[in-house]
Amino acid sequence: MKILIKGGRIIDPRNNIDKIMDIYVRDGIIYDMDENLESESTEIEVIDASGMIVAPGFIDMHCHLREPGFEYKETIYTGTRSAAKGGFTSVACMPNTNPVADNQTVVNFIVNKAKEEGVVNVYPIGAISKGLKGIELAEIGELKFAGVVAVSDDGKPVENNSLMRKAMIYSSMFDTLVISHCEDLSLVDGGVMNEGFYSTSLGLRGIPNSSEELMVSREAILAEETGASVHIAHVSTKGTVEIIRNAKKRGVKITCETCPHYFSLSDADIKDYNTNAKMNPPLRSAEDVASIIEGLKDGTIDAIATDHAPHHIDEKNVEFDRALNGIVGFETAFSLGITYLVEPGHLTINQLIEKMSVSPANILGLNKGSLNPDKPADIVILNINKEYTVDVNKFESKSKNSPYDGFKLKGRAVHTIVGGKMVMCDEKIL
Repeated sequence: MKILIKGGRIIDPRNNIDKIMDIYVRDGIIYDMDENLESESTEIEVIDASGMIVAPGFIDMHCHLREPGFEYKETIYTGTRSAAKGGFTSVACMPNTNPVADNQTVVNFIVNKAKEEGVVNVYPIGAISKGLKGIELAEIGELKFAGVVAVSDDGKPVENNSLMRKAMIYSSMFDTLVISHCEDLSLVDGGVMNEGFYSTSLGLRGIPNSSEELMVSREAILAEETGASVHIAHVSTKGTVEIIRNAKKRGVKITCETCPHYFSLSDADIKDYNTNAKMNPPLRSAEDVASIIEGLKDGTIDAIATDHAPHHIDEKNVEFDRALNGIVGFETAFSLGITYLVEPGHLTINQLIEKMSVSPANILGLNKGSLNPDKPADIVILNINKEYTVDVNKFESKSKNSPYDGFKLKGRAVHTIVGGKMVMCDEKIL
């Protein structure tokens, strides 16, 4: 497919480009980028990007595609279509599948299934421990050879301090990133939402901030001691931001991400026991939300990930205590970034794109996140002025568990190009 993108505002934070230009895509790569490019034949598909932004495709470094084992929630086919709808051209999927992605066979299955049925690039994340049980290390070298971009027991914390230390040392030997789900289960103690005024008023058991912060402190200490790299998943509290900020100042190899729900919602938004607002970590206080935004502004928080976590309606349409944690996030992430970060002036559009493309690529070591000539054409075209009302029934995801249903948001991905192939045109998956 040959594509000529005309007259768009090219924003490529990696190369400090912010200019109205054209992009010519041929043979799956970015062939040329300049002003006033002309089509060489009638076989070229021309996209008028006037008034829109052309950027490197977004990279979600933390999502759940549920396959194998939980296809009733999501599949690689439906999940990657949902990702493309949100402007993502690459996603990294967590290993809490069934069977767990703790061995080469399961990783190979995911890689091959993604090649057959996926519409975006899929990068598996392997497990730290066998079966996510936190007892014995998975064969991290084997997983790396199979193609994982990181290891994590996401969904479950590695509670054993010695095992996590060994995981960091062993992973660094294979130049593999450790992604930590930071949660002290003894402090969670059956909690189902943030501990505070609203948990008390709703009569629900609360989860203190310390349950996250203690484990983040441990990871910072272990990373500093071992010299290994560690990435903190779904940062949600003020204390966590401060711990990571101080660790970075000391030169610790620590990075982190947050998710749109942690800068756009708080525990005050859990109204009428809405289980679609139940997640892990839980929605925190307004003070925590302000700290998350500040961490994004000053660079303490490196990336924005979705933690896309689809669930069947029967797993959410139950009592709050029994509902599973998580929300679908691919199709609202960019809009929430525009509405809650760019529009209020917390981040520029360039910074938002950087946190959704360049930084995730850097952290995972992917050759992505730029519009360099001769690189694979992973491109998203964005209309940051379009306003719309979220309708979960129109999601490409198989699951609809989102707290944003009915929200009025601003900014949408219009076209998504993966490896030079148009996978979404005019907001419709092809």
